[in-house]
Amino acid sequence: MSDIDDIPQPDQIDGAPHPRETARLIGQSPAESAFLDAFNGDRLHHAWLITGPKGVGKATLAWRLAKFLIATPKDDAGMFATPAPETLDISEDHPVTSRIAALSEPGLFLLRRGWDEKTKKLKSVITVDEVRKLKGFFSMSNPDGGKRVVIVDAADEMNVSAANALLKVLEEPPADCILLLISHQPSRLLPTIRSRCRELRCQQLNADDMAVALNAAGADANQHAVALSELSGGSVGEALRLLNLDGLTLYKELMSVIDTFPRLDRARAIALGEKAAARNVDGRLDLMLRLFDVALSRLSRAGLGMVENQAASGELLTLARLSPNEDAARRWATLSASSSARARHGQAVNLDPSSLILDMVLTMNEVAGKTAA
Repeated sequence: MSDIDDIPQPDQIDGAPHPRETARLIGQSPAESAFLDAFNGDRLHHAWLITGPKGVGKATLAWRLAKFLIATPKDDAGMFATPAPETLDISEDHPVTSRIAALSEPGLFLLRRGWDEKTKKLKSVITVDEVRKLKGFFSMSNPDGGKRVVIVDAADEMNVSAANALLKVLEEPPADCILLLISHQPSRLLPTIRSRCRELRCQQLNADDMAVALNAAGADANQHAVALSELSGGSVGEALRLLNLDGLTLYKELMSVIDTFPRLDRARAIALGEKAAARNVDGRLDLMLRLFDVALSRLSRAGLGMVENQAASGELLTLARLSPNEDAARRWATLSASSSARARHGQAVNLDPSSLILDMVLTMNEVAGKTAA
């Protein structure tokens, strides 16, 4: 398996087009404007750390920036100087656009997890060998006169050796080269890497932007945009996962169990655990654990009056009953802080999935006995 079309791409979300093929970026105008202002003001930093929750468009932004930088040559500020660009848009007819789509652009280097020919799987981390390939890239110049660009997706996935190798590049950046580091969790990066980058923060999408982004990705989710925005934390990638794994139905069923607290309907809880443990659905258990995290977060926020939109029918009434005040909010927040680690540990030691779900439900039911109005 060596053909680019056959190898799975580590920087692509299932069910969505690859970020380099996404023509429109939704909801990230502030980040785009900040970069464009730096470009037009001749204050372009050599390295940019693109941060924000996973799935909000960070990679799409990085590819838009790369296309813009490579296709926009230096302006000599002479008599026939071109006007400063007002957007990052590059025509679909531009040769750089087609070369980037085909991953054949000589001015671009994509640093991501590589393919292991021995195991026939993607590597779990970005290795130092991948970073060392930058040496050959830096030895070349861009024949079109634009800048050379390196996209690191995601910088969080570098192992220690790779991170230290990239740090040396950031300390002595090559001329006319811009590095774009995508990071879902910048706190995991070396402080020295963070300090050598300028941050571009991508924000969570609201319900309106979520609907537009999902439609652009080929998912018709207009009627569920509010629920998807609430449950995904404004992440298009997470919203697509919810759609692909029927997450909205799972959350509705979870809330139907929570609605029986503190007089737990045990049969309903057992049925929920069996559904989460279905062997024929990849990712179902991971998604259910994620939805437990969401439910606990929403319970803790509800006691502070911070939940305005419901993600399932009747949810707001349930949240209000089980988390009516600040004391209840603190109890749910405390459980939220410990529950995720406990669940991941159970998963790591191969605890029976249905037993794991039932344990979480019983723990929540116990807390509900102290908070329910």
